[in-house]
Amino acid sequence: EADDSEAMRARMVKEYKAELMHPYYAAERGLVDDVIDPAETRAVLIASLAMLKTKHADLPSRKHGNP
Repeated sequence: EADDSEAMRARMVKEYKAELMHPYYAAERGLVDDVIDPAETRAVLIASLAMLKTKHADLPSRKHGNP
């Protein structure tokens, strides 16, 4: 019985890794914006931060409390 459960567990782990353990799974579901090559990480971060540098978000005025 222990051998059967070990074999079943090994099979399930293999299936899980094959189906769910890759970045494209999250990208297919819209959970991430982009999948990038690790070598491009620095360039993508710099470009993203440069784009946000000039972003200005207007906050709505408070209705109650201190101005």
